[in-house]
Amino acid sequence: MKVHHLTDNELRQVQMIQLEMLKEVDRICNLCGIRYNIIAGTLLGAVRHKGYIPWDDDADVAFLREEYEKFRTACEKELDHSRFYFQDHRNTTGYRWGYGKLRRKGTCFLRENQEHMPYEQGIFIDIFPLDAVSDNKAVRTWQNFHCYCIRKMMWAPVGKMISKNHLLKGWYRFLDRIPADILYGHYNRYVIRRNKKNTKWVRILTFPTPNKEYGYLREWYENREKILFEDGMFWSIRDYDAYLSFKFGDYMKLPPMEMRKVHPVTKLQCL
Repeated sequence: MKVHHLTDNELRQVQMIQLEMLKEVDRICNLCGIRYNIIAGTLLGAVRHKGYIPWDDDADVAFLREEYEKFRTACEKELDHSRFYFQDHRNTTGYRWGYGKLRRKGTCFLRENQEHMPYEQGIFIDIFPLDAVSDNKAVRTWQNFHCYCIRKMMWAPVGKMISKNHLLKGWYRFLDRIPADILYGHYNRYVIRRNKKNTKWVRILTFPTPNKEYGYLREWYENREKILFEDGMFWSIRDYDAYLSFKFGDYMKLPPMEMRKVHPVTKLQCL
């Protein structure tokens, strides 16, 4: 399929649809007493740009695991199902990520090399669960490798399509043969095991954690305040300076032009 690079106007349309979904998350969480945070590039955008990073094509929301489960349950009853739908591996056949996505009905956002995934792919925001990891750095390093292996098994249907190395492509094809019930059964048990202790460190188990600590401080997500993002106020990390510095370094410095990338798509349909 032909790759399409979003125009500035198309990107802004995508961002405004995602903003609509962010407001729906905020509405449900306020209604049900659920604690969330905007994180990563979305929080960086709020601090540096008072809204979206101009070239950002996604939005990130995170919940500590207990709050994530509350949000999943709340979506069944409270989500505006006329406009949105929630996906994760427990309710969507063929879904291959360890976190959820909230999507907008009536839209399509097919990222390159994910066209073959067997589920509806509307414009989305990421809904991340944060799980406990060890307070011991050495143990956390091993846990990071375990998480890497789980992530690669989940990602295998995409990896086998995009890998140019024949050995790596063959390896992903092998991983893709692991039955989904076995893979996600292991993942679900690992999530339960990880959250038996209320540790100081947490992370998204199936998403890269590009720092030498292999995690983030739980207290960052527990101590919150509202922050302006576009035309709305959303819950965020109170000590955003410590968090953003830890994650991005000099976060107020704009990256070079070659790093300001938008994900290529093969199909886009906005409202």
